[in-house]
Amino acid sequence: MTTWSLEMTNPAELQPAAMPPGPLEFRRAVRPSPELGRFLYTAAGGNWFWTMRLGWTYEQWLARLSHPRVETWVLYEEGTPAGYFELDGITEPEVEIAYLGVLPAFIGRRLGGWVLTTAIQRAFAMGAARVWVHTCTLDSPNALANYQSRGMRIFKEEGEPFDLPDETPGPWPGAGIHGPHMPASAVRKWEPGGESNA
Repeated sequence: MTTWSLEMTNPAELQPAAMPPGPLEFRRAVRPSPELGRFLYTAAGGNWFWTMRLGWTYEQWLARLSHPRVETWVLYEEGTPAGYFELDGITEPEVEIAYLGVLPAFIGRRLGGWVLTTAIQRAFAMGAARVWVHTCTLDSPNALANYQSRGMRIFKEEGEPFDLPDETPGPWPGAGIHGPHMPASAVRKWEPGGESNA
């Protein structure tokens, strides 16, 4: 697995994406809700090998979302969640974009750039001197390009072995995989010793 860390240190560096057409609105999830947090995590990340929080307990979710410097913002279209981002400002004066994703049914509508633009703007509004994020080969293949298109710069790249299941976890057990997703074979293709180096 290859991981890239990117940063932005000045809000003037932001290259904003235009708001897509449609009845879209962001709302902050002010009340800590482990149920909502886990839903967003699996709904947006289930097709991309987001697995680190799948084993979290209710108490772990509650502790995370209750921190006053952690914010969850949800993008809605006509009342339906379409995407979200989670900001982590615990280590001041930095704000990390901990998670950012678009739900599968809404992919392909150019929402990702606007979600990221809004996340960066909100992070600086929280008082960030530095906004940073990391992405990897387990994430959407558009993620790295989206971060760079908004003006974020890579400051670290590292690789490590990672055992993958044969399929992404999906939104819940038994749901299957619907919409764009990352098969394990595609990840392995770009890893050292993978198909691309054969």
